[in-house]
Amino acid sequence: MAKTGLILDDIFQHHLTGPDHPERPGRLRRITETLTNRGLVDKCHRLTLRPLDSDALKRTHTDEYVQRLISACENSHPHIDTPDSAICSRSYELALLAAGSVTEAVDRVIAGDIANAFCAVRPPGHHAERDRSMGFCMFANAAIAVDHLRHKHNINRVLILDWDVHHGNGTQHILEQDPNAMFISIHGHPQHVYPGTGYAEETGVGHGAGATLNIPMPPASGDPEYRDAFDKHIRRVLESFHAEFILVSAGFDAHRLDPLAPLNLETESYHWMTRTVLDAADHHCAGRLVSLLEGGYHLDALADSVATHLALLIARADS
Repeated sequence: MAKTGLILDDIFQHHLTGPDHPERPGRLRRITETLTNRGLVDKCHRLTLRPLDSDALKRTHTDEYVQRLISACENSHPHIDTPDSAICSRSYELALLAAGSVTEAVDRVIAGDIANAFCAVRPPGHHAERDRSMGFCMFANAAIAVDHLRHKHNINRVLILDWDVHHGNGTQHILEQDPNAMFISIHGHPQHVYPGTGYAEETGVGHGAGATLNIPMPPASGDPEYRDAFDKHIRRVLESFHAEFILVSAGFDAHRLDPLAPLNLETESYHWMTRTVLDAADHHCAGRLVSLLEGGYHLDALADSVATHLALLIARADS
């Protein structure tokens, strides 16, 4: 029986952002400790890390941006494009490894070696646009996975569910003209939460019109409001799109304890959201799903929520 695949490696802690930065190595250390102590790591199949090849990178990001990031790392710049996007000398290397390892997980799910996968990688990706870094993110890991599914596996219809509290502007902007990449983002209202995008009227561009669904949530929204949004909007699209593969941009910063946004989800909220998207994957694409870590900045809430998410992936793989 296929297991849940897991990308989890201390090397990603070497993306150094400074002691006071929210997206810090301690996030991954706490996740690793919690998953190990709860016996979840041993129930997974640990996946091999691999860097993304240059051709795949250039299909998603401009060469000018890539070269600018390389130069910034080589010259020990403290950040790239914005002070939020802190870097160190190894950040380019590790961003390549993060994106490439997500494509490794995709390959193993397609091959049937694993049932699904969780990728605890950093730097995160959903704010990275084609030509610039934003919001702690270097490369658009989810959008790169969509490109990989197309070029290597001839899988066309891909659905991305982004439940990070911050709108996935990078993923949206890269894919918004693509009618076969369905991007769903439920996030804090852009009037109150970074990056100020993700209004409901943003529904796609050109041929991609209708393939973007943004659900901005008012401040103080919690589990009841999220359940209502899933029931009224997200379940409908999960069922109607008929995805061949599902990706989850799994940020855990809508948790009530998180310091970066004014929303009030509970750890348990990530259980039923995970169950909902797994049900859609089972129904439409033989369970083929890969989730990848985005935000989450209260260390205990982050680790507990990741453990809740991963435990359900493992249970579904074993069923």
